[in-house]
Amino acid sequence: MREPVEALFDVAHPHPIQAGSYQAGSLQPGAYSAPYVSPVSSQPAERRSRPASAPHAERGRLSRLAALPGIGTAALALLFGGVGFVGVAHNGGYAEFVARNGAPRDIVARALGFSIEVVTISGLGELSEGDVLAASGVKPTHSLLFLDAETIRERLTALPLVESARVLKLYPDRLIIALEGRRPFALWQRDGKLSVVAADGVVIDEMRDERFLGLPFVVGEGAEKRLDEYMRLLEAAGDLKSRVRAGVLVSGRRWSLDMTNGVEVKLPEQDPEAALAVLQRLQREARILDKDVISIDLRAPGRVAARLSEEAAAARAAASSRGSHKGGQT
Repeated sequence: MREPVEALFDVAHPHPIQAGSYQAGSLQPGAYSAPYVSPVSSQPAERRSRPASAPHAERGRLSRLAALPGIGTAALALLFGGVGFVGVAHNGGYAEFVARNGAPRDIVARALGFSIEVVTISGLGELSEGDVLAASGVKPTHSLLFLDAETIRERLTALPLVESARVLKLYPDRLIIALEGRRPFALWQRDGKLSVVAADGVVIDEMRDERFLGLPFVVGEGAEKRLDEYMRLLEAAGDLKSRVRAGVLVSGRRWSLDMTNGVEVKLPEQDPEAALAVLQRLQREARILDKDVISIDLRAPGRVAARLSEEAAAARAAASSRGSHKGGQT
């Protein structure tokens, strides 16, 4: 029959231990208080002097301690692990050892049950689980105990497709990653390169296929950062919105609208919505966008200038010449 634990330490009357706190990996000062033992025993001299039996008692206590389950295995592991670690450090292979097995503190934490066994990812969007894990830097050699959640969050939000991320550690062995992805909002062209951008103007990806052809289209340096401004112009265009192919930001100051039939509508820097109201009226009354024109200039308040195409200009010049010739004959 196994002896009680107190017998292993030969404590007949254990002293009370003061209350304290314990945090993983370190003992706080004052966490435990050992009982005070007077250097002078109160027992009689003849009972104090037992030098022959002292080694006996010490060996007995060590024997009983070594007989505890798992003590031998743990001791061997510590022995060989310590010898191996010293050898690796001495031979200059520490970095390789850490890359293959993890940092020493992670090795200990994993042995205590704090390995990362399950990673749950939500809100992937256009990303794959492999993309997220690679960006997070989480590896099997890490432990949940010493994993820096804030560092992982910063790595994930650096991805163009991720707007925000939450990282939660559920002990002992589960990691949760919740992503809020950026959604394709518009197409942006600059220097001949076409990109898909989010609502905040961040470039998500290059334009690779036809999936995003129906998105609003802006052109020019800085146009991707002023998408909300361009969307207001589209709303102000009313029924003509469907005829707007793209918005072109000119010199970072004003917009021109590229219509689906190739006509350029030049808007003023100030109050472009009012200019669009004039364009709607001209379209209702004169079908101006259906004329043979290549541009309509609305930049000057109260004035509209239309530039004819070369063919229309030549036809108009010819008609004017014929009218002048007839007038001279009469």
